[in-house]
Amino acid sequence: MTISKRAQNVSPSPTLSITAKAKEMKAGGIDVVSFGAGEPDFDTPLFVKKAAIRAINEGFTKYTATSGIPELKKAICEKLKRDNNLVYGPGNILVSNGAKQALYNIIQVLINPGDEVLMPVPYWASYEEMVKLAGGICVFVPAKNFKINASNIASKITSKTKLFILNSPSNPTGMVIGRGELKKIADLCVRKNIFVISDEIYEKIIYNAKHVSIASLGEKINNLTVVINGVSKSHAMTGWRIGYAAGPEDILKAAGNVQDHTTSNPNSIAQKATLEALANVKESDKFIAGVISEYGKRRDYMVKTLNNIKGVRAIKPEGAFYVFADVSGLYGKNINGSMDLCGQLLEKARIALIPGIAFGDDNFVRLSFAASMENIKRGLERFKKFDG
Repeated sequence: MTISKRAQNVSPSPTLSITAKAKEMKAGGIDVVSFGAGEPDFDTPLFVKKAAIRAINEGFTKYTATSGIPELKKAICEKLKRDNNLVYGPGNILVSNGAKQALYNIIQVLINPGDEVLMPVPYWASYEEMVKLAGGICVFVPAKNFKINASNIASKITSKTKLFILNSPSNPTGMVIGRGELKKIADLCVRKNIFVISDEIYEKIIYNAKHVSIASLGEKINNLTVVINGVSKSHAMTGWRIGYAAGPEDILKAAGNVQDHTTSNPNSIAQKATLEALANVKESDKFIAGVISEYGKRRDYMVKTLNNIKGVRAIKPEGAFYVFADVSGLYGKNINGSMDLCGQLLEKARIALIPGIAFGDDNFVRLSFAASMENIKRGLERFKKFDG
């Protein structure tokens, strides 16, 4: 066998494959409206781009320390203290090539073959594959109305449970776990000595809710938690590939060793741009406020319109820029599951959605409202007219 068992065990990303198919169709002259992208449609703020240009002009184009430049790590510490009431030093920070690499590094460091990892359903697709690559076993925890609670988690804990992955605000549902429930989850993890990865990449994209970092709920849970964040979603910097992990120093040092032998440092120019994004609080807050205002309008329109389509039900998300819609009412003679539905919608209606099976629930599809209102209206009109 040429391909390793490890590689054979990894499933391709339906999110990226469908987005790529939609782009291929567009390149061929086909008018496709895509609701698949997991990235803001806004441009990176000008003040951030100028910082990158300065870095280039000043010759800041060489290798840096694997874990990130000191001034960026300091800015991350200041951000975490300011926004999340978390106190870290530079040794608690690892800057990576996107939040995805930060997640991968931490899972590689924490998980041994056979260790069990709890994750709420629905979940971001890459969590499962990262755990599999580390030899871990995914244990899925169903969430009622998309919100996980401590009793759900407790029912799945065994002697092999090592890690719980928390994502709030959530991709794909946009749901936010409140402080009260987070405290119960924190207390449970402390009692059972379970580590937590808290993926907070959508922290700034939030509407009628308040983000709380589980790591801020006491010293004991802080010592068990690694926070993952970055600037991709908050500052429309997806292609810049800068994310970071913050947590116990021994875990972060080990994750840095892993990164030493995979990618080394994140892009030097993008690090300087990220430094400006985090340090220039006034401009950042102004940019993010404008983005959230526009997303809020799109969210409200999308949810209302979807709920007027026969066979579709949608709950209004509290954060992120996705609607996870129940489309099981459309299943029947000619449609068999979310993959089939999304395939037919792309071929017949020229709209790209992400199948819910990628997130652990085949009754749903994910629609991103990180698209112009014009495209949202055009795409949803096609959805209304679709007859499978």
